[in-house]
This record gives sequence, structure tokens and C-alpha cells, in this order.
Amino acid sequence: MDIQEALKQLGVTENTLTEKEKETLDREGYIVFENIIDPVWLEELRYLFEKNLEKEGFHAGKEVHQEKGARRLADLVNKGSAFNQIYTHPKVLASIYHVIGREFKLSSLNGRDAIPGEGNQGLHADWTGRNENDPFHVCNSIWLLDDFEEDNGPTRVVPGTHKLGGQVSDYVEDTEAPHPDQKLLLASAGTVAVFNSHVWHGGTTNVSKDKKRRAIHSYFTAREFDQQMDQAEYLRQATFNRLSPAAQYILDVE
Repeated sequence: MDIQEALKQLGVTENTLTEKEKETLDREGYIVFENIIDPVWLEELRYLFEKNLEKEGFHAGKEVHQEKGARRLADLVNKGSAFNQIYTHPKVLASIYHVIGREFKLSSLNGRDAIPGEGNQGLHADWTGRNENDPFHVCNSIWLLDDFEEDNGPTRVVPGTHKLGGQVSDYVEDTEAPHPDQKLLLASAGTVAVFNSHVWHGGTTNVSKDKKRRAIHSYFTAREFDQQMDQAEYLRQATFNRLSPAAQYILDVE
């Protein structure tokens, strides 16, 4: 199997993305798809998010990353079949392929919820020091389990910065400060935003008193690079047994 065959088996066609959507990804470095998660699926994802946090407690997220001021989860591939389509959804996979442009695989499937009073991240790209003419190596998708509003720590993106070489600190003195060109991802729960991970982005502070901003990050990398989480090392037999050959290929566990 190769990535073209895997995408075909997972329902990706030449028409999965419109020309306008491709142009948006190329120009802005990100695109927003509304109503990807239907209400029943959304409630199941919220339930599993909280269930896994409660079950794992202090250890939640440790497989990849724990963060002060945010509730984190990792290894979600193994933590409920409802997460399957998050890394096999045709619209998202078509977007990932458009950005990376070659063989790719899932790098990690994580969850994040900035708690009130916390969550600000410095602007960053998910790849250090890419040369301006290099191909793109990584692409991410953010699956909104709650409304992203101005006060609960929405993600910020600086459109077009995926085209720049070097790193953010080459251009910005204070990466934690608001950027004059940044856009906030303000959208309803059920929305999915795909962004070229070379675009400058970061979480903002959840300044609300009690609002959640739960999200799942389905993060992909070109196939020649290591995964953020080695899926073959962590994959449980029960999970493997429920995966299609194409899903196994996306995880690089076939």
C-alpha cells in the first residue's frame, strides 16, 4: 500500500477539497471546516475526554507532553473507537495531503484543555528552522469539542507565515505578546481547523471564570520523519484488530 491507495480506501477523492479550499490552505496556511463532528459523536468525544482524564489523573498526557495550566491527554488512538475518524476523516486527510504533498503518517493524537487563567503559548511553528524553499513537513488539525470564544483561550494563527524561512524568533522579539496580524480561531464546537504546522500559532489565555476549551489535535508528519508518538510501540492489540488496513497505514503500524 502507499498513501494514495490508503487515501482512496478512506474515501478521499480529487473532489474532496474544492479549489477554493486548496487556495485558502496555500495562501493563509489554515482552513476551517464547520459541522464536521455531529452532535452524537461530539457528546461521545466529550465523554471520553473527561473519562480518560479522570482515569489517568496525575499521569494524563505523560506519553507525549504534560503542560502547566492545561489538562492534557495523549495516545488517544488507544482510548476509544470514537477517536478513529479523527485521524481518518476524508476532508482532513485530503487537507493534510495537500499541505505535505507526499507520503505521510499520523504523528500523534492528543487532547488539550487550557484551564481558566492559563493557556497562553508563545507563537511557534511545529518545525524548527525550515528553509523557505523546503517542502512542508508537518500539518495539524484541531477538533473543537467546545466553542472557541474570545475569552476561553482560542488558538491564534498568523496567516501566511508558513511561507517564511527560519523560526519565529527571527522575526518577533516577544513571541508571547499579541501579534498585529494574528487571527483568533473563533468557532463552534464540532468545527475542525486544519493548519499547516509551519504557520505561526499558539494558544491564548483562558480568561473566563469557568469555561472549558477542550480540543483534540490530530497531528501528521511526512513519512520519512519520526512520529511524536511511536504508534507501533504503543498500539494495543485490541486497537489494531479494529483498524482497517488503510487506517493501519496512516498510523504506520501495518
